[in-house]
Amino acid sequence: MPRPGAMVPPQKSKNFKGSIKKLMSYIGRFKIQIFLVMLFAAASTVFSVMGPKILGKATTGLAEGLMAKIQGTGGIDFEYIGRILVFVLAIYAVSAIFNFAQGMLMTGVTQKVCYQLRRDISQKINRMPMKYFESRTYGEVLSRITNDVDTFGQGLNQSITQIITSTATLIGVLIMMLSISPLMTLIALVVLPVSGALVSFTVKKSQRFFIKQQEYLGHINGQVEETFGGQNVIKLFNKEQETLDEFNRTNKILYDSAWKSQFFSGMMQPIMAFVGNLGYAGVALCGGILAVKGRITVGDIQAFIQYVKNFTQPIQQIAQVINQVQSMAAAAERVFEFLGEEEEDQAAANPVDISEHVIEGSVEFDHVKFGYNPDNVIIHDFSANVRPGQKVAIVGPTGAGKTTMVKLLMRFYDVNSGKIMLDGHNVKDYNRRDLRSAFGMVLQDTWLFKGTIMENVRYGRLDATDEEVIAACKAAHADKFIRTLPGGYNMELNEDASNVSQGQKQLLTIARAILADNRVIILDEATSSVDTRTEEQIQNAMDNLMKGRTSFIIAHRLSTIRNADIILVMRDGDIVEQGSHEELLEKNGFYAQLYNSQFENVS
Repeated sequence: MPRPGAMVPPQKSKNFKGSIKKLMSYIGRFKIQIFLVMLFAAASTVFSVMGPKILGKATTGLAEGLMAKIQGTGGIDFEYIGRILVFVLAIYAVSAIFNFAQGMLMTGVTQKVCYQLRRDISQKINRMPMKYFESRTYGEVLSRITNDVDTFGQGLNQSITQIITSTATLIGVLIMMLSISPLMTLIALVVLPVSGALVSFTVKKSQRFFIKQQEYLGHINGQVEETFGGQNVIKLFNKEQETLDEFNRTNKILYDSAWKSQFFSGMMQPIMAFVGNLGYAGVALCGGILAVKGRITVGDIQAFIQYVKNFTQPIQQIAQVINQVQSMAAAAERVFEFLGEEEEDQAAANPVDISEHVIEGSVEFDHVKFGYNPDNVIIHDFSANVRPGQKVAIVGPTGAGKTTMVKLLMRFYDVNSGKIMLDGHNVKDYNRRDLRSAFGMVLQDTWLFKGTIMENVRYGRLDATDEEVIAACKAAHADKFIRTLPGGYNMELNEDASNVSQGQKQLLTIARAILADNRVIILDEATSSVDTRTEEQIQNAMDNLMKGRTSFIIAHRLSTIRNADIILVMRDGDIVEQGSHEELLEKNGFYAQLYNSQFENVS
């Protein structure tokens, strides 16, 4: 997977027909509303198309009356013309009502489809395996939820009604033109094959640029999200120019693809207008000749010329809609591609109902072998037996596989061979969600959401009372600093919780884990972001919390795990030593080297 914003080869043209087919299948649940939209759009078009021919009768009546007045044989029948004008006004009013109704319905369908898509994506995210998110940037996923769904919604709202209206107008106008003069209609139809060839050429040229545009929009989002999130680091290392250069390279690809897609689609309208004007001129010439011969009336010429204009207009509109359909199809394809991603299998091999017995917390690793890539094994042969209530520390150099073991225990990944047992049952026998409900976890990377401190801590157990939340914060030594903040427990954290310090964020996540009160506790560098004094306070609180519970502690500061019941020392994916702190120091092995290296410069 390339890093965010990195240059990657352009994607080939995707399955346009397949995307449209999936799209039609997805909106099939709104078939009644779509049918009504089609009905109302067709009705609006029928009434609109009737107007010019009826209005032509008024023009003919006016011309004949004027000629009669000049010849002294009569005059203009304004009452007749007035009735025609009122009737035409009524027809256009009915057309407008139907058009308004179909617009209201289509807008409602579009918003429901977009709502359903975002809900499906949100639910999909919760069902996807950890490996998906570890191989992609947040911005790329976010782009599918925001940009792609928005592009999809806008295209859907405009394209369906426009296609229906334009097609109905095309058919209706053709019928009315034939009723006036088949010869003039034939001249007008000459523009169709030319128009079709131009549209087909332009579509083929622009489609791949629309796909590339949507793809690089996701890369841009990922890079912007990453850059803004790491502004301090970028400034610290004076990498502003390098970051800007990388953004400009990605932005240039986006610019080129967007420019080319818009250029080709923008060519449609002027070319179609030129071809339409040629047909318009031919019709006007032919109509004049026929009028002189007395084969059609002046009103018919006026109506036909208006119909010719209305005939080329829907062709231009369809050409423009094809632009939107391509963009919509590219966006829909990315959304459906995401919805079609592999999901985390929740089913258990031999189902164990976790609600039928209380989790005691015994854990056994039996010759576990694992690699994120099967060809690159990082856990070679890991075995350990942990009794309920024991405090287990996992230590070792970076890359030894400490955090990987925790991911395997919680079934974020499954072992390649061997097995992990919880209370005598293989973890594969538990439903993943049920299994994870037995674990509480505090990570080095804190995660807090936009909301009050009370809401963030209560996330550990949603039915907890305010008193229980406060008690958990006191146990985590967070209560004191919370009460000094403006608003106390009701203070609202911003989106990245930057209005509290890193150490305070860590204390809040620890309080959240305390409130959850799970039988197995996992602490992955949980005290790494707090000062020594606070670390000591948290350690005392954790000791009380972990009594009677199985706990796994991953730590680099070995001074924090001296009172662990078992210390598992990992190196290159294997356990090289295990025992208590004193036992391991007496062996004077790898653990002793790690421990002494942290204090060798202390006088």
